[in-house]
Amino acid sequence: MKSIFKAAACVVGRCPLAAPLLASLTLVAGPAAAHITLEYQVANAGSYYKANFKVGHGCGNSPIQQITVIIPAGVQGAKPMPKAGWTIEIQRDKLATPYDDHGRTITDEVSRISWTAKTPADYLPNSYYDEFALQARLPAQAGPMYWSVSQVCEQGRIDWNETPKAGQKGSDLKSPAALLELMPTAGAEHQH
Repeated sequence: MKSIFKAAACVVGRCPLAAPLLASLTLVAGPAAAHITLEYQVANAGSYYKANFKVGHGCGNSPIQQITVIIPAGVQGAKPMPKAGWTIEIQRDKLATPYDDHGRTITDEVSRISWTAKTPADYLPNSYYDEFALQARLPAQAGPMYWSVSQVCEQGRIDWNETPKAGQKGSDLKSPAALLELMPTAGAEHQH
C-alpha cells in the first residue's frame, strides 16, 4: 500500500513532502468515502491541477441529475472535462483585480461549473459511482483549499460545503467540502 501512496504523491511532483501528507489524508478520508472527494488530495501551490471529483452516491435512492462545483478564490483558468450524456454550464464572474496571463489581461474568471444530465437515462443511479473533472491553475499560497460541490438528484439535493472551524476535525462534518492540501514549492513551475 505504501507504493500506492508514493506513486500518487510523485504524480503531484513533490514526493518527499507529499507522501506522508497524502497517507494521513487518505486515513482521515476513509470514513468519508461516501462524500464527494478529490482523487488527488495534495498538489503543489501554483501548479496546474486536474481536479477529479469522485461521486459515490445519490440522494438516498434517488439518482443524480446535476453536479455543480464552486471554484475556490484564486483558482485560475478552470476548464471542465466534457462528459457523454451531460451538458456543461460555466459561470464567469468579474475579478476585483485583473491579472496577466501570457500577455492577455484577464478581467473575469470561472466561478462555477455545472454538469447536467441530458435525459433521465443519463442520470447517475445511486448504485453507481462516477467522476467529474476539471483542470485549473492553483493559487501560489500553500494551505488547505476547500471545493464546495452540490449534487441535485431527481428527488433531493446534497450540498457538500462544510469546512472545519478552529479545533474541529473534518471527520466531524456531516457534509464536508472536498479538501485539497496545497504544498509549498520553491518556485511555481510553468507547465501545461
